[in-house]
Amino acid sequence: MNRRFSLRALAASALILASLHGHAADNKPLQVVASFSILADITREIAGDVAEVTSLVAANADAHVFEPTPKDALRLKTADLVVVNGLKFEGWMDRLVKSSGYKGPLVVATSGITPRLVRTSADPHAWQSLVHAQTYVKNIAEALARARPDQAAAIASRASSYSQKLQALDLDARKQLEAIPEAQRRVITSHDAFAYLGDAYKITFIAPQGWTTGSDASAGTVAAVIKQIKAKQARALFVENITDRRLIDRIAAETGAVVGGTLYSDALSMPGSEADTYLKLYAHNIQQLVTALRPKP
Repeated sequence: MNRRFSLRALAASALILASLHGHAADNKPLQVVASFSILADITREIAGDVAEVTSLVAANADAHVFEPTPKDALRLKTADLVVVNGLKFEGWMDRLVKSSGYKGPLVVATSGITPRLVRTSADPHAWQSLVHAQTYVKNIAEALARARPDQAAAIASRASSYSQKLQALDLDARKQLEAIPEAQRRVITSHDAFAYLGDAYKITFIAPQGWTTGSDASAGTVAAVIKQIKAKQARALFVENITDRRLIDRIAAETGAVVGGTLYSDALSMPGSEADTYLKLYAHNIQQLVTALRPKP
C-alpha cells in the first residue's frame, strides 16, 4: 500500500515538474537575431521582455560589406526568429542561413513595401521613410505574436505605442522643414542611402556612390558632384557614420564647401551616444539637415 502510494506520488510529482518545465520553456525569452543594428532596435522596442534581440552587423558598421563569421552562423543556428530587411540589402544573408542550418522563420521587415527603383534595382533603405517604418513594425509584431501567441496583446500594445512615436516624429520633421524653401533642400552625402527620406520631405540628396558602398565612386560621378556644388546647386555636405570620410573631405577641399556634420544612414551609433536608437537617429538626422539647410541671415 505504501509502495503504491509512493509510486503514485512520484508519478504525480513527475507530471507537475514536467508541466512546470514546459511552462518555464514557454516563458523563456525568444532568441531573435536581426541583420543590422537599426532593425534590432525596432525589434527590441516591440518585443519588450518577450525576446532577447541581437544584431549581426554592429553599431557604426556597414552591412553592405559585412562578412559573416562562424560565430554568426552559430548565432543563427540557435535562434528562434531571424529578422532581415530584405530588398537585397543583406547580400550575404542567404549564404549565412544555408551554412548555419537555420530552419526557423525568416521575417522580412520590408514585406508589403513597394520600393523605389534605382535604374532596375530596388533601393533597400526603406527605413529612411517613417511611413515605411510603420510596415516594419507591423511585420515584426505579427511575427513575434505568432511565436508567442500568449503575449500577442502585449506585443500589439508596444507596437501601437511605437507607431505613435514614429507618427509624432514624422509630423515634427515636416514642421521643421516647412521653413526651408524646397529649392534650397539639396544635400551631398557619401552614398545614396537617404532617397526615401528625400522623397518624404522633398529633399534632393546627391551622392557620388550608388545605394551600396560595395563599389567605389567613379571619377566622372565625383566630378559631376563637384560641378554641382560649384554651381551652388547644393547647400550642405555630410559624412556618414558607416563610410570613409576621405571622399567627402576631398569634395569639400576642391569646392570650399563646409562639412555640415554626420548623418546616420545604415547603422546606429554606439550605445550611450547621440543616435543609439532608431528614433534618436532619425531625430538627429532631421536636426542636422535643418541646421545646415536653414537660410543664413
